[in-house]
Amino acid sequence: MDVVDFKAAHLMQIDMQDEQQYLAKYMTEAEAVALERPDWTHSCVDDGVVLGCAGIIPLWPGRALAWSYISVHATGSKFVAVHRAVQNRLDNCYIKRIEMTVDCDFEAGHRWAEMLGFAMEAPRMEAYRPDGGACALYARVR
Repeated sequence: MDVVDFKAAHLMQIDMQDEQQYLAKYMTEAEAVALERPDWTHSCVDDGVVLGCAGIIPLWPGRALAWSYISVHATGSKFVAVHRAVQNRLDNCYIKRIEMTVDCDFEAGHRWAEMLGFAMEAPRMEAYRPDGGACALYARVR
C-alpha cells in the first residue's frame, strides 16, 4: 500500500463503505478539490484501488478537524495498513486539538476513533450531518 498526496479524483474513485454512502451526494467536485492540501491530506492506494482518503483541516492555530472516507475494500490487513497510516499522521501532527465526528449509530467508527486516541466529548449532537442525522464529537488533545 502507498500513502500519497490526496487528489479529488481519489474521492471520486473510492468505493465508500455503506455507512458513508449518504455523504456522496453532498460532496461536490469543487469541495473535493478544496480538500487537496499538501501535507494535510493523504490517500491510501493499493494496486490502483483507493482504500481511504483522510486529512486534517486547520480551523485556527491549535485546533483542527479530522476527516476520512474509507473504502469497502479496506478490510482485514488492508484496514490495518490504513489505520497505521492515519495514526502516523496524527501522531506527528503538531496541532494541539484535533476533533472528529462519528455518526451516532456507526459502532465501527466509534471504535476507530478510540483506537486513534480520540476521546468522546459529546455523545450526541442533533442535526449535525447534512441530512439531519446526529453525530458524536471526539477530540484528541496533546
